[in-house]
Amino acid sequence: MDYRKSKSPVNTVTRDVVELWKDTDNIYESVAIIAKRANQISVEVKEDLSKKLAEFASYNDSLDEVFENREQIEISRYYEKLPKPSLLATQEFLDGDIYWRDPSKENKEEENF
Repeated sequence: MDYRKSKSPVNTVTRDVVELWKDTDNIYESVAIIAKRANQISVEVKEDLSKKLAEFASYNDSLDEVFENREQIEISRYYEKLPKPSLLATQEFLDGDIYWRDPSKENKEEENF
């Protein structure tokens, strides 16, 4: 996924708490969902960055090569400019792009029938 195309803000913004708990009726549950998604995004971005930087891995310790590798610096700068995973996850949650379920609530509904 290209996180640069996300309409998530790069800087921290103040959020309306009511918007966060509208879908779940519980602010703590909403925050837990956002946190889990942020962890998933973080792992995904880290794996992607590791794959790209692995191409530049050299097995000899030469200082000349470290300073001359502009492509590696550009890739690192790209990832530094991306929004933080928590901001991406919050935006996805507010847009309704995250699917979640609560097994405990599902079991209670089945017992009522």
